[in-house]
Amino acid sequence: MTPEQRHEIILRSQQGQSIRAIARDLQMSQRTVSKALREQARIRSSENSADTPMSANARRSKLEAWEGKIRSLLERYPRITSKRILEELQAAGYQGGYSHLSAYIAHIRPCKGKPFTERFETDPGVQAQVDYSEYTVDFALEGRRRVYLFSYILGYSRRQYLRFVESQDLPTTMREHIRAFESLGGVAATCLYDNMKTVVDRWEDDQPIYNRRFLGFATHYAFRPIACRPRRPQTKGKVERPFDYVEKSLLSGREFRSIEHLNEFTKWWLAEIADVRIHATTRARPIDRHAEELSRLVPLPASPYAAYEVLYRIVTAEGFISWEGNLYSVPWNRTQPGESVAVKATDSELMIYGRELTVIARHGLFLKSVRGQQRMHEDHRPPRETRPRRDVLQKRFAEFGDIGTRFFDGLWQAQRQAPSQANLILELSGVYKRGDFISALERAVRFGAYGLQSVRRILLLNAIPKSSLDSQLDAATAALASLSEFSAPPRPTSDYQSLLSTETSHETATAEEIQQSADNEQPAGTSASTSTEPDSGAVA
Repeated sequence: MTPEQRHEIILRSQQGQSIRAIARDLQMSQRTVSKALREQARIRSSENSADTPMSANARRSKLEAWEGKIRSLLERYPRITSKRILEELQAAGYQGGYSHLSAYIAHIRPCKGKPFTERFETDPGVQAQVDYSEYTVDFALEGRRRVYLFSYILGYSRRQYLRFVESQDLPTTMREHIRAFESLGGVAATCLYDNMKTVVDRWEDDQPIYNRRFLGFATHYAFRPIACRPRRPQTKGKVERPFDYVEKSLLSGREFRSIEHLNEFTKWWLAEIADVRIHATTRARPIDRHAEELSRLVPLPASPYAAYEVLYRIVTAEGFISWEGNLYSVPWNRTQPGESVAVKATDSELMIYGRELTVIARHGLFLKSVRGQQRMHEDHRPPRETRPRRDVLQKRFAEFGDIGTRFFDGLWQAQRQAPSQANLILELSGVYKRGDFISALERAVRFGAYGLQSVRRILLLNAIPKSSLDSQLDAATAALASLSEFSAPPRPTSDYQSLLSTETSHETATAEEIQQSADNEQPAGTSASTSTEPDSGAVA
């Protein structure tokens, strides 16, 4: 029965209409009308009807006698089901049904509400909290893009560092930590994380297993990471609530040209709005409380942590290396196709290292959302007259022994596009181990399969690509080999003769200086002779 129907029954009854007439007009049974009128009369006659709401249809007639046993079972076994209680009551002689019992148990069972979350405050310099929030922004120049907002907030002052980035990977996370530390003038002693994958590898026995590289980063800056328990974001409310403030105050109603423009405006917004507002909880400006907290922060180390990954890439036949779906050129005279080179990427620049581990190329990075593009420096292109031809390629294949030379000769005779195929095959030599590559050339020569596809198929079936450790070992071996090329030639004997002449003249000069010094030390009136015999003309 709806509240509207109940209300209509009561009004008609007060107007003097009979139960039969009410039932006929409202198209319901007389029993239903009578029940509604009795219930209303009971409610109105109850002394506490205005203060205590009545439960929904709790039929107590048969169950009142069993209330004590039911409550005892609920206290002893809070998670016991109504069916188990029915089994216990039936064993004791209960004759009622399940539906009435279930409704009664739902009425008296203690409510399992969510526990209250107690807000905790921290002392100055004790704690910070870090998190990311994902946004999709329509940039005027770059179009619709997904970006991530990194947040580092000090627990005591509520002063915050914010920056929009394109990735949540470990190098980005560490770089943003460093920027936050430098912006806020120090490091909090502990930092809370919401089970971030870059911070926590996994959980074992209800304990977090932290990423080893991130632990090294935390050690460098002398702070302790603390992972919040999964699915408990309320323990980190100082960060997640300010995201709501960012959305309402920073992002809403504004347009941005690019992610760089967005970060420039975010820096202004932090300084001019967020830092100088009166915080709703602390009732103070974050900039003022930060002045109190600054002396309690852990000082920054003398040098920042190296938060940039160094990886190895294979030089392609066209003189490029691949990075995040784009190609970047390398100098034609400093590398060779198939060579493994070290690559280091900052947040805006890509640096490529040669065999001597010196930088041989620098490129500005494409945006993370860009794929399939190339960056080519003109000085990286070889002059036309020195482009690799037969003699250069033959020399490269000769490095793999006699089988390399035999394969190259067969390739040059069998293929119209021999130079390009030779370069691509050399590129494979950087992907696979040297022994596997030579074995593939031997098999190709044995069956007369002089071609790129043949060598590639043999390697796919019989070899495993090199690991990153193997690539590093090959790069180190090549660097040592390049050092051994610079041997010192033997010196002519005339150089040593001149050294001996110089030494002899030096010794003679030294003897004369000693004699001169001895002469100068003789007393006045004495002979310069060094003899100890008395003079023959002396008087005894």
